[in-house]
Amino acid sequence: MPTVLIIDDNAAVAMALEVLFSLHEIDALRAASPEEGLALLARHPVDLVLQDMNFAADTTSGEEGVALFHAIRARHPDLPVILLTAWTQLDTAVELIKSGAADYLAKPWDDRRLIASVHNLLELGQANRTLREKTLQEQRQHQALASQFDLRGMVWQDAATERVVHLACQVARADVPVLISGPNGSGKERIAAIVQANSQVADGPFVILNCGAVPVELIEAELFGAEAGAYTGASRARDGKFDAADGGTLFLDEIGNLPLAGQMKLLRVLETGRFERLGSNRERQVRVRIISASNADLPAMIRAGTFREDLYYRLNVIELRLPPLSQRPADILVLARHFLGPGKALDAQAEASLLAHGWPGNVRELKNVMQRASLLAPGAVIGVQELGLPAAAARLPETATGEPDREQVAAALARAQGVVAQAAQELGLSRQALYRRMERLGIARG
Repeated sequence: MPTVLIIDDNAAVAMALEVLFSLHEIDALRAASPEEGLALLARHPVDLVLQDMNFAADTTSGEEGVALFHAIRARHPDLPVILLTAWTQLDTAVELIKSGAADYLAKPWDDRRLIASVHNLLELGQANRTLREKTLQEQRQHQALASQFDLRGMVWQDAATERVVHLACQVARADVPVLISGPNGSGKERIAAIVQANSQVADGPFVILNCGAVPVELIEAELFGAEAGAYTGASRARDGKFDAADGGTLFLDEIGNLPLAGQMKLLRVLETGRFERLGSNRERQVRVRIISASNADLPAMIRAGTFREDLYYRLNVIELRLPPLSQRPADILVLARHFLGPGKALDAQAEASLLAHGWPGNVRELKNVMQRASLLAPGAVIGVQELGLPAAAARLPETATGEPDREQVAAALARAQGVVAQAAQELGLSRQALYRRMERLGIARG
């Protein structure tokens, strides 16, 4: 059960609160002074504090409560604190709310409101703890991968990317073809580099061919090489990519653009390790690890008769699916800061617009945006104007002068990794005001 610490020098008040909490399956600890309360906090795990504002006899200023609140906040910055106040201390309580107190209740309190506030705060606290634990676990996994594998400098934070990178490292040592699927600009080449760097042929060559960038009539020559006179302009014999990749890895990007004749020859190489140059009858033998990538729907191409089904299954022994950047939201800001480089930073409004943008061009688009912003920004801080994103994505978060909408609240929570107090501060709201706004907008707590 959750535990609430009651700090109040009035024994009757503390007893009444303890009974109320027990009726709602909440454990309670009691302390009669600030010193005793801080000592209990040091010894026992507590989920929420309910504190009075005055302790010494004939004292009504609330100064003791202010000092206690700041002492708790200094030792336990994420612990929710509810203030119990007399009407004469409401201004002080409001100031403490602005400083991070979760809520305040005037004596005599309303039992239903108190229990509702406590339940809400306990649920949010649990959600925040779960999120922090998840983040720490992901960081530990990231560190474990980095200590065991060469990650080729890849930057990420999203769990979806983590899964792809982890699988890439797992299959890297197996001498089987790997197919990386995902939209243009999503980072497929970087995943291929991770597979190659951790493979059994990591010391061999890593040769890249973008099948979509080579004219159809030349792609077979690019792959397999050509003898002199094999085609117009071939004045001398030349090696192909398979020759260059012998003993290493060949990465075939946009494999869906390979013509059917080239697909047939590629299938033969995968089956036998043998091929012939254009214009030659002599077979050549190579040992090459194949990694391919495609943004196309290869099964649909098979149904349309433009991609060989037998080649697809040869290439697709292991498939790594890299989602678009829009489905990896936790990657956006960490990648943006990475591309921005040292000495530059994003303001809160710029971060909000980055998170709101759809990123149809994926990581490649984000990199271009950040490089352009770095060049255009007159100072060290990047604002919305320097990003040059569409107006729909550049809507600014509201402050305390207005009501943030659902998108703005969600973006602030994402930037704060679910820490409500941090999101509330950015939006210019008290934490309790943000709770109420989340409820009205239908945003789940965790």
